[in-house]
Amino acid sequence: MYPEELVIPMKKELTAVGFMDVVNPADVASVINKKGTTFVVVNSVCGCAARNARPAAKMAVESGKAKPDHLITVFAGVDKDAVSKAREFMMPYPPSSPSMALFKDGELVHIVERHHIEGRPAEMIAENLMMAFEEYCGQTV
Repeated sequence: MYPEELVIPMKKELTAVGFMDVVNPADVASVINKKGTTFVVVNSVCGCAARNARPAAKMAVESGKAKPDHLITVFAGVDKDAVSKAREFMMPYPPSSPSMALFKDGELVHIVERHHIEGRPAEMIAENLMMAFEEYCGQTV
């Protein structure tokens, strides 16, 4: 477990742009299984989460033409049960943090694993996410 004072600002980076911080596994399952699209970010304290993953997720939801219906985040190393539940939905992909996944009507349709995040600029990752949003998310703004 990481100290709360370390994790809170990292969580706020995503909740400030509309992500719901989910700590309960039942809530994770409930949101992912909702009708429509759900974008899940498995957050982390690592450098690639700070430099690449969180900025990319923020860019994608703020700048993309299409938007997922639901935005949630779980925090690896903190919200263990919620992260485990999210990862069940991401099978057969191995556990990875940070990572991001898009679900449509409860089915995994797009995933960005840690190895897709490390060493890539946030802008490139955000572009990949926005393309997935345009393909799978019905609403546009």
